[in-house]
Amino acid sequence: MNYRKFGKLDWKPSALGFGAMRMPHHGDDRGDIKEEEAIEMIRYAVDKGVNYIDTAWPYHGGNSEELVGKALKDGYRKKVKIATKLPSWDVEDSDDPDKYLNDQLERLDTDKIDFYLLHALSEKHWNNYNSLDIDIFEWMKEKKKEGKIDPLGFSFHDDLETFKKIVDAYDWDFCQIQYNYLDQAFQAGREGLKYAADKGLGVVIMEPLRGGKLAKEPPRSIKKIWEESEVKREPVEWAFKWLWDQPEVSLVLSGMSELKQVKENVRYASESDVDVLSDRDLEIVDRVADKYRDISPVECTGCNYCVPCPNDVAIPRNFRMYNQAVIYDEYEKYKEIWDEKLKDKSKATNCIKCGQCEELCPQELEIMKLLDDVAEYFES
Repeated sequence: MNYRKFGKLDWKPSALGFGAMRMPHHGDDRGDIKEEEAIEMIRYAVDKGVNYIDTAWPYHGGNSEELVGKALKDGYRKKVKIATKLPSWDVEDSDDPDKYLNDQLERLDTDKIDFYLLHALSEKHWNNYNSLDIDIFEWMKEKKKEGKIDPLGFSFHDDLETFKKIVDAYDWDFCQIQYNYLDQAFQAGREGLKYAADKGLGVVIMEPLRGGKLAKEPPRSIKKIWEESEVKREPVEWAFKWLWDQPEVSLVLSGMSELKQVKENVRYASESDVDVLSDRDLEIVDRVADKYRDISPVECTGCNYCVPCPNDVAIPRNFRMYNQAVIYDEYEKYKEIWDEKLKDKSKATNCIKCGQCEELCPQELEIMKLLDDVAEYFES
């Protein structure tokens, strides 16, 4: 395993971090984790040198933290750092931070959370923290003194201006941003990455594969561009290598859902380094990004923040089918799935325009309008 610099901290993270938000689960119930399989995946990663495990309060219907705690028994806890997050959207009064932190310590079966983040900061959530009866920064300092948390950071979903404002507001240790070769100018983006790194923050990357989109077998138009490279790589390797090529990237989180993915990603991480891609390689990656933007109707990452929908619409699944049908020109195949395998109540046509999903979407998608597009596409 290769290890990298983590901002101003005297600790080196593995190039690959284990993101515990896309673990294998039974059926459509993300909360029903395949425990034995997930534990095997985490322990394999740790045995191969992965030393950073990322989870959060809401992942897998609230069951991710407990699963991570189980996986790190039998001596594995001392080999890794655990990162988890305070659910910003649920912090409503001064007692909530303590309540969530104490519950998280219990779920994770640990006395200390090594890396603690304010989750999914945006202008709205940032203002919410500032309106509390307690100073959230003083609270974090107090918990650090008590030995319950250590390095302090935040994960982020908003625009670049808001990102810089939050970075400058406190002496953070690290931050976590969505970043991949499609999202170079989205949210914090490349400029935010460099801004935070220049301030001495470790920068953790989430959504490196755009919810798995950049790891899938590409359509022919994308494949033709990749084939122009003299060095042959799998799409997922291109995506990771592009990130690891940048010295400002401290570690890359991957939300892996099967052991095969863990093994492949560990191998890629062990072969990673900074400044290894040629100018030609970088040009090819940029052309692939442009082509994906041209052919993708919905920029959904499948993070599932928008579900459950109060009217049972399977929002990410609707978008996934729509994207696959358009990108691969397979309308008939996905129309059949839409008609026969998707329950009526979970179809895009069942959207009642309540708007709850749009308030929760980190990508700031116009979900209600996009669901109308999906319904029109499959019902026409």
